[in-house]
Amino acid sequence: MIATYGFNATLTAKPGLADQLVDLLLTGLDEGSPGASEYCVVYLVSRSASNPDVVHITEGWTSEEDHHRIFAGEAAQSIVSRIDGMLAKESEYTDYVPVRGKAAF
Repeated sequence: MIATYGFNATLTAKPGLADQLVDLLLTGLDEGSPGASEYCVVYLVSRSASNPDVVHITEGWTSEEDHHRIFAGEAAQSIVSRIDGMLAKESEYTDYVPVRGKAAF
């Protein structure tokens, strides 16, 4: 499968909560979670090299519709609801339409 829809999100954690935020985002790869879905072909959690409170997540999905459907589910909403209390400010999102590339982990 290839990604036809995706986004990057930049999340700024409250001081001292970035490790917990990363751990929470990585639960998105657990069985039954959004990143484990066959429709999610890229799920990458990264830390900023210059700011320890900044966390990035990159996702690639087979379609925008698949993304919205999976994220409307209970597992995704559970993760999203716990993220808000860890953030110092509102997340920044950039959506995109993948053209070509490679993601191999």
